[in-house]
Amino acid sequence: MSTLVTGGTGFLGRRLVERLLAAGRPVTVLGRTPAPDPEEKGVRFIRASLDDAPAVAAACAGMNTVFHVAAKVGVWGRYDDFFRINVLGTRALLDGCRQHGVARLVYTSTPSVVYNGGDFRGADESLPLTTDCPSPYPLTKAIAEREVLAANSDSLRTVALRPHLIWGVGDPHLVPRVLARARAGRLRIVGDGRNRVDMVHVDNAVDAHLAAESALAGPAAGRAYFVTNDEPVLLWEWINGLLTALGEPPVTKRISVRAAATIGAVAEALWRVLPLKGEPPMTRFIAKELATDHWFDVTAAKRDLNYRPRISMTQGTADLVASLRK
Repeated sequence: MSTLVTGGTGFLGRRLVERLLAAGRPVTVLGRTPAPDPEEKGVRFIRASLDDAPAVAAACAGMNTVFHVAAKVGVWGRYDDFFRINVLGTRALLDGCRQHGVARLVYTSTPSVVYNGGDFRGADESLPLTTDCPSPYPLTKAIAEREVLAANSDSLRTVALRPHLIWGVGDPHLVPRVLARARAGRLRIVGDGRNRVDMVHVDNAVDAHLAAESALAGPAAGRAYFVTNDEPVLLWEWINGLLTALGEPPVTKRISVRAAATIGAVAEALWRVLPLKGEPPMTRFIAKELATDHWFDVTAAKRDLNYRPRISMTQGTADLVASLRK
């Protein structure tokens, strides 16, 4: 069963590719930067960006399943850049699936597609997709998710997964950024520090993607699902526990949500006008995300996908600490 994985050299995509190879499935990866390890294991690599519509569509030829993991991520940047990759790239992939008779498409979305600036406590998939967000990433991912699910049909079955804060051994994004800011003395507890968040271990996220593919023959087609470890943690308690385990001082300095949002707005203006390279140290979106509750009801994923988190927060954190200590 031939499979295409976009973003197959990234954190989640690479782990998904490894699982597919272990199951004996032929895998093709579409991405911008080749990785020698997967190619040595027999992975076919197509070097292309998601904004190369003809190449993206052609990559779907001969595929039974497409896992669309790739995206332009980040909390800051030009809306047009995010739209070109996240929306136009997804449209090109949908066109390719239709042209070449691909049967299944599993789309990696994000919980931020339902951003509304408030708390999420046990939120489920009935929440509306966002149309008003200070970050282009959730806005463009919401548009792409809507179009992926609208494309569901008898000939092309589609599903969207919303994994929240993917982490684990080998994570190149979430944990390294937290550690770097903490070690530089640039990390502050935003708000009262008691907000609870859901996270998902990368291996659990891979399980969910494979389960969703299998479930496309049933109730999953045309639907979106939150995917988490189903173990909400106190965000700052978890971060400080990780820092302490690594011999680093815990974060104790605080800043109010209002002050963080104000700093974020000023930083955004400076980055927009000057303009400066990289992302601002704070944005209005990040100020909200660091201070609000974000935990979700995964009943639907358990019911329709038979999803069960295999790696617990305790086990995953212990593995992560052991890896980072090396």
